[in-house]
Amino acid sequence: MAEEKPEKDNKNKEADEPAPEENEGAEVAQLKDRILRMAAEFDNYKKRVAKDIDNSKALGRAEAIAKLLPTIDEFELAMEAFGTKDKDDEHMRGIALVYSNLLSALRGMGLREITSDGKFDPYRHEIVLVQESEEQDGSIIRVVRKGYMLGEIMLRPASVIVSRKGATNNTEKEKKGE
Repeated sequence: MAEEKPEKDNKNKEADEPAPEENEGAEVAQLKDRILRMAAEFDNYKKRVAKDIDNSKALGRAEAIAKLLPTIDEFELAMEAFGTKDKDDEHMRGIALVYSNLLSALRGMGLREITSDGKFDPYRHEIVLVQESEEQDGSIIRVVRKGYMLGEIMLRPASVIVSRKGATNNTEKEKKGE
């Protein structure tokens, strides 16, 4: 009787197993699905790598241009030192030409100056001095050093002098408090 049980088990196993054609069809479908998933995964990988390469190039370009910003500042100081009276001087024209060409090339790479008109923006400006003024609180009085961006990358914030209401405002507040 012990021998009969294994025979019944074999018959049950054969009945539970699908026909060889059904088994092959399911296996083919699984393999096709697996291939499609791997192809999609590989496409995503290629896109991710391309994006990483573009980001690396942009950061490398930003780093190189950031190192040139002091040179731009020095050209501006040199031209300011010559002043308006020496515009016809050959040296001044040479400096202005080199400065213009350098700035042109950098702008072609995406460099742009941060606008510093109006109100202080903590994301684009850094305060180097707060000065009493009749201007509205937080208004930019003067730009000490220009700020620059390369695309959406901040290379250097603009250094600015910001206004604060003068003593007249403080005395009014003291009177209200009494």
